[in-house]
Amino acid sequence: MRLTNVAHLRLPFGRLMGYDVSVSRPGNPLPVSFDQRRHVGAGDRAGSWMALSFKLREIVPREHLERAWLSVITRHGTLRSVFVRGDGIRSDIGEIELREVRVSRGAWVEHPIAPGQAVNDAVREVLDRYCSPFDRPSHRMCVLETADGPTIVFGADHSHVDLWSMLVIARDFLAALAAVTEGRDPELSPVPAFAEHTLALLRRPAAPDEVRRRWAEIMEAGGGAMPAFPLPLGEPGPQAERVEVRDVFDVESSTQFETAARTAEVSTLSLAVSAMTAVTREMAAAPLRAIFPVHSRYEKAWHDSVGWFITNSVLESPDPAPTACAEAVKEAVRIGSWPLAPLLAPWGGMPESPGMFAISWLDLRRLPVRIDAVRLEAQYVGATIRTDGVMLWFVFDEQGLHLRCRYPDTLEARRSVGGWLDALVARMRASA
Repeated sequence: MRLTNVAHLRLPFGRLMGYDVSVSRPGNPLPVSFDQRRHVGAGDRAGSWMALSFKLREIVPREHLERAWLSVITRHGTLRSVFVRGDGIRSDIGEIELREVRVSRGAWVEHPIAPGQAVNDAVREVLDRYCSPFDRPSHRMCVLETADGPTIVFGADHSHVDLWSMLVIARDFLAALAAVTEGRDPELSPVPAFAEHTLALLRRPAAPDEVRRRWAEIMEAGGGAMPAFPLPLGEPGPQAERVEVRDVFDVESSTQFETAARTAEVSTLSLAVSAMTAVTREMAAAPLRAIFPVHSRYEKAWHDSVGWFITNSVLESPDPAPTACAEAVKEAVRIGSWPLAPLLAPWGGMPESPGMFAISWLDLRRLPVRIDAVRLEAQYVGATIRTDGVMLWFVFDEQGLHLRCRYPDTLEARRSVGGWLDALVARMRASA
């Protein structure tokens, strides 16, 4: 399944409809996770969401789509919660809290597509408007109605979802829709809510001293900040983004890359890290240092839940030898497997700085959640933002491996990041 950007998204022209659910007044308080606190603390803003789109091949009554969507919302607690400014957690914008709400049947509204306006721009405007941290709710189902059937777009503020969660939402929606179509009750069995996961993390024992020491070493190496891209990015401060999506491997070359990894007795991720380490050392005379997201669905109970089950670690890789890179990956997972709030408290949380560099690896073939992405033409959709950092995603699926990279659209960053990506893709292909 492709990971693309809303500016690059190909959508059919049709009538753009959105479904407005009815939401009660905020009720009982819920715990707020470390990453939710950071994200929501930055306030309402455009582009804080993530989305998934797919196409259905026949006309579907709106009422069926509505019933299926409400069934999904009923199943997942985080879709029945909202952030409010109140008497809770202190942030740059004041006090914030997470509260339960009741979500019930609402109404369809049309979002006009202006003359000359691209469909994806119209969809972006809707998601920017309805999927910000303090929207109630901060998620939305949009439908592009065409004579060939609807295209569905689910968007949600990142505080409530991750990429795995978007796949869960699509799978559950399709299951509920099939039930409605067949005249059955679309009710889905309950699953643990993300708030329960937040509580479980809060109750975990403190990280061992060796993990605390390792985090202190990492922060010291970064001058008290998270890792930055090691090459010039141009004018400081947020800039318009440049998003590149590159096909690295097709099915055949993916198999060859996996064979090379097995021969080296490492994972495909470790072999990719080896390539990144070598390229970084050659181009920047520096070790590979990057924020490295790891999922926190550490028990099977969370596999079918929706929420932000991602925590951040740091990957440090000075040696391009595949076995050394495998150890670096293991260490990143190990130190990222503990609640970050107490570990990063000496630095006031996760200190952000210009040029932050992050690398994410998603192997959809290994996830326990699947949809027929090819038949549905399903796509992960990222928002359009301004940025001063570099974010790299690798996505492995049955069709091969592609990467998506977002960076500031300056001439310096085009040369630095673009050249680094050129060298990386060439080295990975040579490894295969």
